[in-house]
Amino acid sequence: MRGAPGEPRWTPADRWHLTLLFLGSVPARLVAPLVEAAGPAVATAPAMTLRLAGGGRFGSRRRPQVAWVGLDGDVGPLTDLAERLAAVARRLRLEVEERPYRPHLTVGRWRPGRPADAALTDRLAGYAGPRWPVREVLLLESHLGPTPRYDPVATWPVGG
Repeated sequence: MRGAPGEPRWTPADRWHLTLLFLGSVPARLVAPLVEAAGPAVATAPAMTLRLAGGGRFGSRRRPQVAWVGLDGDVGPLTDLAERLAAVARRLRLEVEERPYRPHLTVGRWRPGRPADAALTDRLAGYAGPRWPVREVLLLESHLGPTPRYDPVATWPVGG
C-alpha cells in the first residue's frame, strides 16, 4: 500500500506497539504505585498468541485519521488484561478513556487537509500474518516531537 495515492503517513516499524492502555501525563508521584499495582494485573494474564489480521481505519470515510491492522488469536485474554490495567489506573485516579478497548496495531495516520484514501485499508480484509507469542508487557513513557521515542519504565512477563 506504500506509494498509493491518498496513503497515510506510515508509522516506522521500529515504533510499532500494541497499546493496552493510554494514560497521557502521569504525575511522577504515581509512577511507582502504578508499576507496583500493574505487576499483579499482568501476572494473572495467561500465555497468549496473536497475529495481525484484517485492517481498518478510525475516523470517517471522508476524514480518516488512523490506519490500523487488526488482531486475531487470543484477543479475549488481551482485552481482559487491558481492562484490568484500566481498573488499576482508575484506582490511582488516573484519567482513563471510557470507550471499549479495540485491539489493533496503528500503522499510519492521515494528515488533516491532505488527500486521503479511506478505502486503502480495505485491501487488508483477507490478510492474516504469522502467529507470535506475547512475551511481555511494557510500561512506556512516550516522548513526542520531531523524533518520537518510547522509553521503558517497567516490564512484566506474560503467561508465567
